[in-house]
Amino acid sequence: MDKYTGKRLDGRYEIHELIGVGGMAVVYRAYDIIDDRIVAVKILKDEFLGNDEFIRRFKNESKAIAVLSHPNIVKVYDVSFGDRIQYIVEEFIDGITLKEYLDQQKEIKWKEAIHFTVQILRALQHAHEKGIVHRDIKPQNIMLLQDGTIKVTDFGIARFSRSETRTMTDKAIGSVHYIAPEQARGDLTDEKADIYSVGVMLYEMITGRLPFEADNAVSVAIMQLQADPKPPKEINPAVPDGLEEITLKAMQKNPTQRYQSAAEMLRDIEAFRRNPSISFQYKYFVDEKPTKYIDAINTVKNTEQPGYNDNYEYEEELNKSVPKKKRPVAVLVIAGIAAAFLIVAIGFGIAALVHSFNSEVSNVSLPDFVGKTLTDVKDNKDYQNFTFVTETQNDATQKAGIILNQTPKAGTMVKANAEITLVVNAGGKSIPLPDLSRKTQDEAIAALKQLNLPYEITPIEDDDTPEGSVKNTDPAAGTQVVEGSTVIKVFISTGSGDEQIAVPAVIDKALEDAKAQITSAGLTVGDVTAKDDSGKAKDTVLETDPLPGVKVAKGTAVKIVVSSGKQSVKTIPVFVQLPKGVTHDIALKAYLGNELQPVKTVNPSYNDIFQMSFQGSSGQKDLIIELDGQKYNIFTLDFDTGVASLTESYPYTDASSPDSGIPSGPITPSD
Repeated sequence: MDKYTGKRLDGRYEIHELIGVGGMAVVYRAYDIIDDRIVAVKILKDEFLGNDEFIRRFKNESKAIAVLSHPNIVKVYDVSFGDRIQYIVEEFIDGITLKEYLDQQKEIKWKEAIHFTVQILRALQHAHEKGIVHRDIKPQNIMLLQDGTIKVTDFGIARFSRSETRTMTDKAIGSVHYIAPEQARGDLTDEKADIYSVGVMLYEMITGRLPFEADNAVSVAIMQLQADPKPPKEINPAVPDGLEEITLKAMQKNPTQRYQSAAEMLRDIEAFRRNPSISFQYKYFVDEKPTKYIDAINTVKNTEQPGYNDNYEYEEELNKSVPKKKRPVAVLVIAGIAAAFLIVAIGFGIAALVHSFNSEVSNVSLPDFVGKTLTDVKDNKDYQNFTFVTETQNDATQKAGIILNQTPKAGTMVKANAEITLVVNAGGKSIPLPDLSRKTQDEAIAALKQLNLPYEITPIEDDDTPEGSVKNTDPAAGTQVVEGSTVIKVFISTGSGDEQIAVPAVIDKALEDAKAQITSAGLTVGDVTAKDDSGKAKDTVLETDPLPGVKVAKGTAVKIVVSSGKQSVKTIPVFVQLPKGVTHDIALKAYLGNELQPVKTVNPSYNDIFQMSFQGSSGQKDLIIELDGQKYNIFTLDFDTGVASLTESYPYTDASSPDSGIPSGPITPSD
């Protein structure tokens, strides 16, 4: 038994058992005797009590969560920062981490991934609005409850965005598969770093694998900075286009090209949930000019900004007699990454220099690009020595993407690596898309043709829209679209789908009667499971899935939960507070009802709390505790609720004391 189990902190939190060990703290399940609830107590490890940095991080976590109040964020009830012990009292989460769930499932359905992601984003939206950035979003820090609820935990490296905006790199390297590129570089970070991490988790959920994997953390960090992830559909073809676009937008290397807030990403997910065939058609700027190499070593050295202090010491080469300070591991890792970049840059530079000595750039006749599409020109290997700069122009008479003009003109003699400006058709003028809902298919097509807008017809089942009429469009009505180029998806209702049948109300009926009613209604009977502790007779229906009254397709299987007629055995822990000031052994007898339990020998000088446990299935029983033959405590054990209550206490008289006539002091119930 460790030194905290069985103890009571500040006279309030009874420590029951150790449930987890983290990098900074140990976590216990405990009972709050004042608020009568089970809680989690996170206690800072002893070895960190003298470490100002760890204490700062531990306090930072409590400050971060204390300002948050959201159903998807673990609650903090109390904090204590004493000289000998520092702890945080949190909501007790009875569940597993999302990491454990993913390891069990390997790959989950995209609808379930969306369900989890929406809850995580709602938690982050709340935190970001309060000025808190988590900076360590990963499946290990996401708790999953049995009902599918998500709880975001561990704000240990969270920062208030208005103050510190860097993440401690040693912690970030530990989560390197999920950190944003700017975190890997040690740059300033904000809420968009959390968005990137959510994108990586979404990628992992819908593909069953991480976007970047390597033998060591440094290699993964370099991939986060340089490599593009394989598109999810190449790994899992069942991933819808819209979901792939959402995932990749959240994972953009450049923070300005990501979702700028959790709310913005939630809006796209909601649009996707309403219409899984949606396509967002995101475009990202690609710099086609020659690569510019940056002095990576100097970049790392100069990341320390005026006024910023992360309490880490960096070694500097000064022309003064100054003792060298020890570099933290994280700085060495980043320096290694920077050195790798520098080596790559030098390699490319040498290759370019050798090439320039071994070949001369010759003059060539410029081809005619007008009338070709920009995609065809860029994909043509004969043109890859040219550097193309694009401009746009609207011409409704030609297709979007067609090259309308070029500078210099075709036939001009230019160097093989010359810069060529191409004017590309963006389509016609921009116009608002009219509202076509409730119009017939023919009316919608006529309206789009009149506006010179191409279209696609997509049938869709819908109970609320008349058959043959427009349910909605993509883009939505009112959106600015480009005449002649933007393809409008028109969703035409095919009417209601299969016949809908309401699930019969069979709760509290006998199982056989329930089965008969379900099959008579045109549905089928699914799995039948039994549940204890219902208080109902055996085979009485307790619940159905779907619930009674819910309309489902004909032939749908209805799951049934029935009473087993049994009461499960419950174990109730009892904590006896032993008398103070007694140093000798005491005989402890416990009577549960009229039954004497095995006699125990206890010594309050070794441990002032004695824990016992008792089993039963239902009802209440009195537990009488005697010390050296003296009645001491009376508990009421309620096996229906699984709770023990101290109802009466008596003083203990120490017969070995000279003052044996004076009681050692009463112990009153805590309730």
